Amino acid sequence: MKRLRTLAAILLLSGALAAPAFAQQPTPENNPAGVLFWSPADRERAFRRMETIMPHATVARGETPVRALPPGDPITLNPSAYMAAENVAGVLVIQDGRIRLERYGLGLGERDHWVSFSMTKSLTSTLVGTALKSGAIGSLEDPVTRYLPALAGGGYDGVTVRQLLTMTSGVRWNEDYFDPNSDVARFLQEPARPGEDPVVAYMGRLPRAAEPGTRWNYSTGETNLVGALIAAAEGRPLAELLSERIWSRAGMEADAFWALDQGGREMGGCCVSATLRDWGRIGLMALEGGQLGGERIVPDDWFAQAVVKQAETGEPNEGYGFQWWTQDDGVYGAYGIFGQAVRVDPERRLVIVLLSSWPRAVGRSQRTAREAFFQQVAAAVDAAPRR
Repeated sequence: MKRLRTLAAILLLSGALAAPAFAQQPTPENNPAGVLFWSPADRERAFRRMETIMPHATVARGETPVRALPPGDPITLNPSAYMAAENVAGVLVIQDGRIRLERYGLGLGERDHWVSFSMTKSLTSTLVGTALKSGAIGSLEDPVTRYLPALAGGGYDGVTVRQLLTMTSGVRWNEDYFDPNSDVARFLQEPARPGEDPVVAYMGRLPRAAEPGTRWNYSTGETNLVGALIAAAEGRPLAELLSERIWSRAGMEADAFWALDQGGREMGGCCVSATLRDWGRIGLMALEGGQLGGERIVPDDWFAQAVVKQAETGEPNEGYGFQWWTQDDGVYGAYGIFGQAVRVDPERRLVIVLLSSWPRAVGRSQRTAREAFFQQVAAAVDAAPRR
């Protein structure tokens, strides 16, 4: 595993985050971490080369043979209209391990990478499972301060690993992507001081808004804490763990890249870049219960817990598991802002991947259109059963 930790790159990132009230329109070049405020054209261009814009660690694929994804019977569905309307760069439909639909747009090719945003959360969650299996994390009921003692004395006192994993810590957090003063826009501005994790320092100052375990609140900062907790428990960087435990075992076709924060650490809540088919292999890893290379990389019951509702989100038919979004019908997924998705339908043995560059980070109309497309895919595979 190779890590890009050049002083220039770290200074570029931390300097770019210094002021949410931008003096000029942020671009990938002058403000690599100001992605929430880039123009749509800049995002479209940058998402397929984020490893050249932000400091990163390489997640090595190793020497394992590539897992073949042979062609299956094509489904009768033309995604062109949806892709054009929603700025979609890649569509992949895999059923029973075979590709039934694969399309590219926005200049993306099959060997190119695309950034995932919060799809990364589900990878970080899976690394918690591997840390439980390795014994580095003793129990989900352990207090987070056992692994991150710098959080002691603040809002995270008494919060368990399980509550952190399900975003039910009760600690206040604002995830407004359109507000430059929100926590999600500001937490990576924390200065990097010697011997201190700046993200942990920022999160440790946040006050409690509810009793732990009583309220769900979506928080990218908390997944960054999950990542910090794993790295502290294992004594190793996240990219190294992801390479060893997943990427080098899943038959990936290419290395991945994991963006680093201002302290030079992988962002647990964001920004692994990988190819479309390799994101499909992540969906297959989840569908197959974490079975990779003849070994289950997580405890036997991990995915049975991770991909079912652990917390109510306030939306009908929806829940939140261990950093996976869940549906009451058993479908679950990893989703990222600007339209990234890995959706798993266990009943159909189906994985759908979408890589996109929506004009806005989130939007109800975009989510509605995406859900309608998912339903079109399900109808198409049901109408043309695999052989």
